[in-house]
Amino acid sequence: MKDLVESRERLKGIFNITVTPFTADGEIDFDGLCRNVERVITLGYDGILIGGTYGEFPTLTVAERAAIFRRVMDAVNDRVPVMLCSAGSDPRAVKELTALAGELGGLPMVTPPFVSEVTDEQIVSFFKQMAPLSRTGILVYNAPGIGITLAPALLEQLADIPQVVGIKQGDLNPTVIDQLANRLSGRLRLFCASDLAFLGPMMCGFDGISSTNSGALPELILAAYRALERGDAHTARDLHRLWYGYRGLARRFGQPQLVKAAMNLRGFDGGHVRSPLIDVAEPVIAQLQEELTRLAADSRSGVVLKN
Repeated sequence: MKDLVESRERLKGIFNITVTPFTADGEIDFDGLCRNVERVITLGYDGILIGGTYGEFPTLTVAERAAIFRRVMDAVNDRVPVMLCSAGSDPRAVKELTALAGELGGLPMVTPPFVSEVTDEQIVSFFKQMAPLSRTGILVYNAPGIGITLAPALLEQLADIPQVVGIKQGDLNPTVIDQLANRLSGRLRLFCASDLAFLGPMMCGFDGISSTNSGALPELILAAYRALERGDAHTARDLHRLWYGYRGLARRFGQPQLVKAAMNLRGFDGGHVRSPLIDVAEPVIAQLQEELTRLAADSRSGVVLKN
């Protein structure tokens, strides 16, 4: 992507949140990362998100994150739009990564600053400083799980910043979703940040979703999204119900831990998590194997297990 206009135009559809595969020693498996990216592009995903929350960005150095950005953007070669998470607790790192992401043709994804007792005025000021650094604009990530929950009124203020092209919304309270969809739709792109409960936001008029579990179940989640996209809500509902058991495990044992374990069981490059996270234990893997076997037995899922 070369500028704000192209960035906004291409920012829609289903984006795979690509996990960062680590070796048992904690090193980044760049080849495995690129294979995972290639898989979802080949399947027909509209875009990818790199180095986000479930890409374990808080455990990565700035140099590692920059290396991941460069390697992935080379591999993608502009075939699909790429969100590059430049969030961080140090504004100096955020500035460096935001500028790099835009320079590479990706869309930087920025969270509010991780500072206690920060005011709304300071949050707006922070985004006004970051947004002009990228020629492709920025994506505001409202991520309650890792920082401050941005209220709808504050998100409306951020939407007025010219270089903000979209919001990735992690607060999926139905009232909040309804408010954002009706007040911000058309002004900028709205993304649902969770595939665990994406049907509601999409029915309200959101422009797309980012999906972590599509690393493990890429065929099934893509099929559900495409059904909803073409107006077939019944099929989308039925396909979403298929992986309810998996979602229960994901909520209980955590993402990206379960996603990586499921990817490994399928022969994908899930790899390991990095400390302070811990790979799921064998009893959990056994439960996950049962759930994947059940899904593979249903032809609607598209799930195929390795021999």
